Amino acid sequence: MEPNACLPEFLVSTAFVDSDSPEVRAFVARSLDGAENLPATARAIRLFDAVRDRIRYDPFNVGTAEDDYRASRIAGKPANYCVPKAILLTAALRAAGIPAAVGFADVRNHLNSPKLAELMGTDLFIYHGYVALWLDGRMFKVTPAFNTELCERFGVKQLIFDGKSDALFHEFDTNSQRHMEYVNDRGWFADPPIGQLLRDFRTTYPKLWQASRDRAPVGDTAFGGER
Repeated sequence: MEPNACLPEFLVSTAFVDSDSPEVRAFVARSLDGAENLPATARAIRLFDAVRDRIRYDPFNVGTAEDDYRASRIAGKPANYCVPKAILLTAALRAAGIPAAVGFADVRNHLNSPKLAELMGTDLFIYHGYVALWLDGRMFKVTPAFNTELCERFGVKQLIFDGKSDALFHEFDTNSQRHMEYVNDRGWFADPPIGQLLRDFRTTYPKLWQASRDRAPVGDTAFGGER
């Protein structure tokens, strides 16, 4: 299907991308800070920056209930991982009148932290969340996952969306070490298949899933969490 043919579908509020909720609209208002009349590209950049940096990236903060993946709930969280952050950005963009969808890709993290690798049992992240958005008839893929502070701490390149090109994970870090490898693109959705995602997470990452269910302090200080 041609993306431009289904743009209206990517402007409406849905079960998880609940862009008409008071929480999402308040997040958008805070992020735009009176600049609602800026061109769409400028608004998209501001919203990308807000989701990227106002919600700290925490890969140990994996929700195990469907309700954890509603944009209205995500908007009030101080930290989260890539999927909820992508859902929130999608909702914020729609609330600002910009067509957007939640995308998923499988990525291999060659610089995975030892603690996270132990819990995951692999360096393959299934259902990495990104956002597909449309500006002036062009589609862009962006991921607001890694906050700027985290990038500086780990020596990885900051993710910057300039409205002219995609903003996806970099293949190499600042020291030219292999970083992220995109293995498979699962496409993008008006409303993400969270039920299937949770079933696949539980099967693929049983240790991380159980730790998340138990809410055990399994974080990594590198991500601002517990030891």
